Amino acid sequence: MEAARESNREAGGVSTRAAAWLGWSVCAASLSLLALALLLIFLGWSTPLPPGWYPWQGQAIVAATLVGAPVLGGLIASRRPKNPYGWLWLGLSLSLTLLLFGQVYAAYFLEVAPGSLPAPRTVGHVVAGEGWLAAFTLLPLLLLLFPTGRLPSRRWRFVAWAGAATGATAVAVFPFAPAEGVFVPGANPLGAGGPVGEALSVFATVLYVIILIVLVPSALSLVLRYRCAGGVERQQLKWFTFAAVLFVGTGVSQFFYEPPGVWDSLIEAVPLVGLYVAVGVAILRYRLYDIDLLINRTLVYGALTATLALIYLGGVATVQAIFRALTGQEHQPQLAIVVSTLIIAALFNPLRRRIQSFIDRRFYRHKYDARKTLEAFSARLRDDTDLQTLNDELTRAVRETMQPAHVSLWLRPDVSPKDGPAN
Repeated sequence: MEAARESNREAGGVSTRAAAWLGWSVCAASLSLLALALLLIFLGWSTPLPPGWYPWQGQAIVAATLVGAPVLGGLIASRRPKNPYGWLWLGLSLSLTLLLFGQVYAAYFLEVAPGSLPAPRTVGHVVAGEGWLAAFTLLPLLLLLFPTGRLPSRRWRFVAWAGAATGATAVAVFPFAPAEGVFVPGANPLGAGGPVGEALSVFATVLYVIILIVLVPSALSLVLRYRCAGGVERQQLKWFTFAAVLFVGTGVSQFFYEPPGVWDSLIEAVPLVGLYVAVGVAILRYRLYDIDLLINRTLVYGALTATLALIYLGGVATVQAIFRALTGQEHQPQLAIVVSTLIIAALFNPLRRRIQSFIDRRFYRHKYDARKTLEAFSARLRDDTDLQTLNDELTRAVRETMQPAHVSLWLRPDVSPKDGPAN
């Protein structure tokens, strides 16, 4: 029996490590595609795109916005591999990244460097279209499964299966539909012609309308789940429900205005950031998925690194400007680098404590208040010698930090040597 339990633990550890590796691999793939898209955007920035294309500025905004999705999915999937919610975020991030990359690839190799790489129009239509449809298919599930990773009840299975089956069919059909000018100006090179093409186009439109219809009850499921929830889950749902309704509403509204532009990209980006923020608040403030400690450290050291880098660059620039004003020389002295390095070394711990305190106050209020209560009790413990006062202070500190239903304190009476047992 003991050997079997040990084997199960080892198997669970291996599966968890494999899931974490897979999750971070998908995250890395999405971030790599985003980096390639940003590189092409940077290279083509000086070349204006003709009407019908998303401008480079709008594509850069979308690329910067998408960075959070794979990281969020990787965090959840690696820590909770059996919960499908992290994998949904990874799938959504990869789908949206393919949508952006297909459009950027087509724009660059059709308008900036035509003929440099093959099949830009095919990549633009097929890769971007498949990414968009996959993301659109995953979105209802993303709404239905928050925050537990399970449907609100069995009655919602039909909605989930209808959206998934319709989306899978649309993904299979779309590459062969004419779909002229949907993601890339011009006709789809793989699109069928004649009556078959017209039939596929109508069929793809019907599938798209069905997914739109499925989105409505998926968003409403959050409202119903919120009304039935209580305690922590209700707080987790509050932010996400508002962000999800905003995201779905702006997504639907996009199909009623033309042409694409920077404002269109902003309308896409802001609701998606709202979803990140909502899930982040649920994780950080209400301990969803128990990955708050990892995110806490990421926030602290990420903010600390950015702050120290700004201080370092500012210190070097300031010392260089002072040296130039005093001596008139352009050459940067080694003194600027030495002084800035010493300042960074001196500020590291104070800044880390201040950033940690700010994040704890903002997202971990209960933990922060408990720590402050214990620190205050420790200070009074050093100065107070009255037993009854210490008894009251200890009871109060336990109530404020642990919040138990009942507190009692028993002190063992002192036993003098003469009352002890005889030898």
